[in-house]
Amino acid sequence: MNLQLQKLQQQLEGELYYDNLHKTIYATDASVYRKIPLAVALPKTAQDIKFLCEYALQNNITLIPRTAGTSLAGQCVGDGIVVDVSKHFTNIISFDKEKKQVVVQPGVIRDELNLFLKPHGLFFGPNTSTANRCMIGGMVGNNSSGTTSIQYGVTRDKTVKLKTILSDGSEATFENLDEVRFREKLTHTTLEGSIYNTIYTSLKEEESRAEIAAHFPKPEIHRRNTGYALDYLAQMNPFHVSGKDFNMCSLLAGSEGTLAFTTEITLQLDELPPAYNVLVAAHFEDLTSCLKAVVPAMRHNLFTCEMMDKVILDCTKNNRDQLKNRFFVDGDPAAILMLEVCDHTLEGARAQASAVITDLQKEQIGYAFPILEGAEIAQAMELRKAGLGLLGNIIGDKKAVACIEDTAVALEDLAAYIDEFTAIMDRYEQDAVYYAHAGAGELHLRPILDLKKKEDVSLFRQITTDVAHLVKKYNGSMSGEHGDGIVRAEFIPLMVGKKNYEMIKAVKSAFDPHHIFNAGKIIDAFPMDQNLRYEVGRQEPAVETLLNFNDNQGILRLAEKCNGSGDCRKMPSAGGAMCPSYRATRDEKDTTRARANTLREFLTTSEKANKYNHKELKDVFDLCLSCKACASECPSNVDVATLKAEFEYQYQKSNGSSLRTKLFAHNTKINKLGAAAPRFYNTMLAVTGGIAKATLGIAKKRSLPKLEVFLNPQKGNVASYTNLSTPAVSKTKVVLYIDEFSQYLDGSIAQDAVVLLIKLGYNLQVITNHDSGRSYISKGFLDQAKVLANKNIAAFKDIGDETVIVGIEPSALLTFRDEYIRLADDVEIAKQIAAKAYLIEEFLHNEIKKGVITAEQFSAKAKKLKIHGHCHQKALSSVSHTFAILNLPVNYVPTIIPSGCCGMAGSFGYEKEHYEVSMKVGEQTLFPAVRKAGNDTVIVANGTSCRHQIKDGTQRVALHPVTVLRQALI
Repeated sequence: MNLQLQKLQQQLEGELYYDNLHKTIYATDASVYRKIPLAVALPKTAQDIKFLCEYALQNNITLIPRTAGTSLAGQCVGDGIVVDVSKHFTNIISFDKEKKQVVVQPGVIRDELNLFLKPHGLFFGPNTSTANRCMIGGMVGNNSSGTTSIQYGVTRDKTVKLKTILSDGSEATFENLDEVRFREKLTHTTLEGSIYNTIYTSLKEEESRAEIAAHFPKPEIHRRNTGYALDYLAQMNPFHVSGKDFNMCSLLAGSEGTLAFTTEITLQLDELPPAYNVLVAAHFEDLTSCLKAVVPAMRHNLFTCEMMDKVILDCTKNNRDQLKNRFFVDGDPAAILMLEVCDHTLEGARAQASAVITDLQKEQIGYAFPILEGAEIAQAMELRKAGLGLLGNIIGDKKAVACIEDTAVALEDLAAYIDEFTAIMDRYEQDAVYYAHAGAGELHLRPILDLKKKEDVSLFRQITTDVAHLVKKYNGSMSGEHGDGIVRAEFIPLMVGKKNYEMIKAVKSAFDPHHIFNAGKIIDAFPMDQNLRYEVGRQEPAVETLLNFNDNQGILRLAEKCNGSGDCRKMPSAGGAMCPSYRATRDEKDTTRARANTLREFLTTSEKANKYNHKELKDVFDLCLSCKACASECPSNVDVATLKAEFEYQYQKSNGSSLRTKLFAHNTKINKLGAAAPRFYNTMLAVTGGIAKATLGIAKKRSLPKLEVFLNPQKGNVASYTNLSTPAVSKTKVVLYIDEFSQYLDGSIAQDAVVLLIKLGYNLQVITNHDSGRSYISKGFLDQAKVLANKNIAAFKDIGDETVIVGIEPSALLTFRDEYIRLADDVEIAKQIAAKAYLIEEFLHNEIKKGVITAEQFSAKAKKLKIHGHCHQKALSSVSHTFAILNLPVNYVPTIIPSGCCGMAGSFGYEKEHYEVSMKVGEQTLFPAVRKAGNDTVIVANGTSCRHQIKDGTQRVALHPVTVLRQALI
């Protein structure tokens, strides 16, 4: 087979992979399923897809179409060739403002499309929780809807035309057809003509249409994705006298790539919603009250009607990134209903919101009704969007499992349906998670199961079967928007009836007689309780670690927390920093998800003594910049930087490390030696730097840092610290931690920090010669890092209650709050020290809030500043502290650059094989923003690597915030 794949590889303009790494990465999506594919294709052209179709026919295999891979039902899992169009099929082909239509390739991201459309006053309405990375092809395949469906409908409603490749390799375009054109299609002898004839034969008889009307989900349920949408086609001309023109797109939308391969999509657009919106976050003491509130709430012209329950709200308490978004939560509600209204004036929107609250109060349901406006709404919606991913935060093997999470019923049936659903859950002693598009009658209800256990896998099937019968009782839809996939496909005969299922099978046979498109989905379904991500009844593998992963019950369970939601695939326009390497390469291999899943796979299945000793793991971690964005931005808090540190440590046990790696790891020791004669060191660096770069594999274009040694005033270097006689004004004693970077590379910044704190009146103790261990951690030298962590913990453990530790360099100081908790022998002492460790910006901001530091202490001269925050600061603290202290001088105007990672990432940006990616990361947002800034704008960056990267990438010198404030002192 590999020889045949090699031949196919030579035919394709795009890429074809059949190595273990890529097959492992593409074996899962966001569902509970796992199937190792034969290969992974990344086609570049329609001809590539035709070659793949030909190969599939000749070799009796299936093609599994994939975009972002965020499917919850297993649509993207299969044992054939996974065809990923997310890298190359990403163009917006054309736009017609008058028709309000846009033509796109399937790999265009939904939110990116709307950014393109916004200046024209238009947008694509369907809005899933994954909108910042999900792609239009996947949305068509699943008939996605999301929060906006009650106003703007579902993807099926917006799909005007599809350009496709059929299973025989021929091209077919599906669009609106009047009756004349429809009947003309029946005369064709092609595969396309056969498809139209099958549809016509299936639906022309009144008896067939009556069967569909009797057994398909109720038509008033606008979110319905059960099987193929024959019920929609039956309402079209020529099958319905007053029906609209026939359009096969209604059938293809929601078909999960089982009928044809789409290459171009024409979408109907809507005008942007009214400019002013207000959201009522109605709080309820129980779920029943919440659901009863849906009907009266929906009498209003709502744009959003969404529900979150207590389980999801409680998950957000432990998510660093979501804590700030809980500001509106009042008490401990059992559920919150988020009701959004829009108007062309703020007064009108407020009046609508008041009317909603009045009606709910008349019904005597709900106990609190906070009103949100402006940016507050985005925060609340972000909290809701994070819900699915946050469910992965449940520690241990029990998880909220997607199987019955997509049921939809008519609004009038909602309360009764939930009562019976709750009875089923009670019978199985299950606590379900309620997460709902309540206004559409769709509830994401998840049982909590351990699918590693045989008995829970049995419950998985039993609960799904019982709920399927319940949904059928109310003539609801088993899938509202997530699709049938593997998890629900075998229930389609129950949901639509045997006769209708035979029609669905006939449609599949007409389009795809040899089942080359996504076999096992919708028709002849894979069993829903097989091919699971975890081997059932397995003995948990023993996995050795140096770092302490007890907070996740071990490293394997931390990796398993990745549920595949794909947040790590969002683009720079979506904000945040995760994942910088994916943003640079657009390769799934370089996502956080790929790294976690690959580690999980090998730690679970490896038969080696050292389970980490696999080249595939080395490859998948290679472009991880250890930025830690995933520690906060991943809804499941899968900290891949920490996973990488442990992997590097364990891998080096079997494979050793290169000279370059050792030099970077021991960099502080080298700098310390050079500090004895810094001028000589810097001169030699200038003379021999080129040779060193060539010898060690350092990028030719990368500048090398010179030594700039800190002079400690408490060691007799008083000349640099004259006129610092300001009396102490604060009882707080400050231990200024001069880390290894500040001590040897950024001595002037450390001196600025000393001057600033003394001038501001603080009782200061300066601590030097305490390496944080950051270089060791980043290179996997964890034995050495552990020694330093314990040494530093011992040095700082006896500081008094009135003393704080203040640090300058984020990557160094924040080790006290992060890695030391995993490295320390005495974890409790480490946590106590962590609670006293502050970035200097955090400390100064706290003092400003207390009124100890005031604007009167600084210059009133006007100055513009642009701030780039360090990745670790973003993940473990906040750039808002930097903004706040630079906003204190009365005429300073700081703005935060919405940048992710700078791309330098310590030694990463020096390494010649990583230099190009490093600079691509910088070019995403940071470099253009710096170049755009005028010469009178001060560029501010608190990270030593960040300042180095800015200098190399833009030739601008960036200042540390303490330098800016020290210069502003009066």
